[in-house]
Amino acid sequence: MGWALAVVVVAVAAVVSYAVLGLAPLVVSTAVPLVVAEIGIVLLLLALAATVIRRRLHQAEQQGRVQAQEEAWSRHQQFLRRLDHELKNPLTAVRAAVADLPQAPPHELQARVDVVDAQARRMGRLVTDLRKLADLETAALSLEDVDIAETVYDAAQAVGEEGAARGGGPKIRLDLPQVPWPLSHVRGDGDLLYSAVYNVISNASKYTQPGGTVEVRGREESGTVTIEVADTGIGVPQADLPAVWSELARAGNARGLPGSGLGLALVSTIVRRHGGSVRMASREGVGTRVWLSLPVAGPPVAS
Repeated sequence: MGWALAVVVVAVAAVVSYAVLGLAPLVVSTAVPLVVAEIGIVLLLLALAATVIRRRLHQAEQQGRVQAQEEAWSRHQQFLRRLDHELKNPLTAVRAAVADLPQAPPHELQARVDVVDAQARRMGRLVTDLRKLADLETAALSLEDVDIAETVYDAAQAVGEEGAARGGGPKIRLDLPQVPWPLSHVRGDGDLLYSAVYNVISNASKYTQPGGTVEVRGREESGTVTIEVADTGIGVPQADLPAVWSELARAGNARGLPGSGLGLALVSTIVRRHGGSVRMASREGVGTRVWLSLPVAGPPVAS
């Protein structure tokens, strides 16, 4: 009887270790008769082991949560520092412009008013883009079948016209397949997809000197449409590449140029919400390539 009970206990221990504790089943090469007291000790040890393992698993889970919270807090702090920087610069310029305004000679008044107006517009764009970014995270997508080739064409044309209005910009070339068939339509929010494509082409144009080139290419493979925007602009320093998709991120060689630093963050959020991905490669002083990849089938149902 004792021998049979011992075998049962070992079998139970094996099942418990596998099903409850998540451990590999116990391997017993030689069965040894156990008295009732010894069986009780074995069961007690198993219970204690289960308690210890559960506590360690709980601690590991808590540590994972703490680490995730710390990383989120770090990103939050970094965002606030960038926001402080973006707001401080225009406010400093406004204060300087109005510091001694009553005593300023008449011929300087218009120039100072222009400074205030320009900086107010800059802060207005920043607030608008921040609101857009916040809304994008939660707003429902208005899904439809989007002609992505037409979207690219319209965005490129708009950027080209803006460059011409400024007195000249880079040449914008389109390379979208027509044969044996054009790019498939993409299931998505037409307005948001236009905004994403426009932002990338506009960025390429803004950071490329007049006379340079911006090429917009399209391809389709395995149910994914990829739009590539390549330019011969100033490029992005390698040290800045990991952060280019973050909110308020500005490359070190672009800080003197206008912009809220939210354009690529908007692009990344739009593409991500459509179930796609973004990527950038760049060489400072040579140019930049950006890829937007979108699933033809559209975003996951939850988006």
